[in-house]
Formats: sequence, structure tokens, C-alpha cells
Amino acid sequence: MTPRPEVPVAAGEFSSGERHEIDRAIRAAEQASRFEFSVYVGRAEGESQAFARRLHASLVAPPRSILILVDPVARSLEVVTGADVRRNLSDREVELAVLEMQSAFAEADLVGGLKRGISMLAEHARAPETLHDSGG
Repeated sequence: MTPRPEVPVAAGEFSSGERHEIDRAIRAAEQASRFEFSVYVGRAEGESQAFARRLHASLVAPPRSILILVDPVARSLEVVTGADVRRNLSDREVELAVLEMQSAFAEADLVGGLKRGISMLAEHARAPETLHDSGG
């Protein structure tokens, strides 16, 4: 999926505070969903979807990982999910998170968009709680 925002995404390096906010969102998402999250913001080498897939494949545990790639210059956004993640996270739920991120990016809010997207993906990827009957 290669949705493109209608307006440019703000480029530039993150401040230490912004980096901390994104790291905190990733940690919360990983705790909530029990999956690994990675975010790449920068220039994609070649076609963005293929580059995102290569990055995802290079992660420690690709089947249990979610990668978000944002190329502000090319205005591309990619989300790659591993096989284990896809058991709980549908394409439609990924699309909703992408739309949320695009909306924030359109308002030049890269950090806020990433935080909301990460949170939405984690919420949807969370395994449903099961109730166990003790049999008694």
C-alpha cells in the first residue's frame, strides 16, 4: 500500500524531546500488543514499498514486527506487518491507522501522526482477551 498525503510532510531531524515522545509511544505499543514496533523516517532507497519490506525483513523478529516507514521527501508512507501480527491486525485496521497518520502529516504534525498511528496499530493488534472457565 502506498498512500500519499496531499501536502508535503515536514522533513527534518527530531529533537530529543520528539524522539523521546516517539520512543515512549513505541514502548507503550509493544507492551499493549506484545509485538515489536519500528519507525523509519527518512529517504527510502528506491521504491518505498520494496525498501520498507527489506527493512522489515532485517529486523530481529520480522514475523512479530510492525514497521512504519515515512519518506517525507517522496511523501510516502508504508506499514509492513509480520505474519504473526497479521493474525490480529487486518488490512482495514492498518488502512485506518495510515489515514490517521496522513491526516496529521497533512497538518505538518509528523510526531503526533506517528504517535497516533503507533497507538492505533497497537490497539488493533492486541490479542483479544479470553475468559477461562475454571470448570468449577
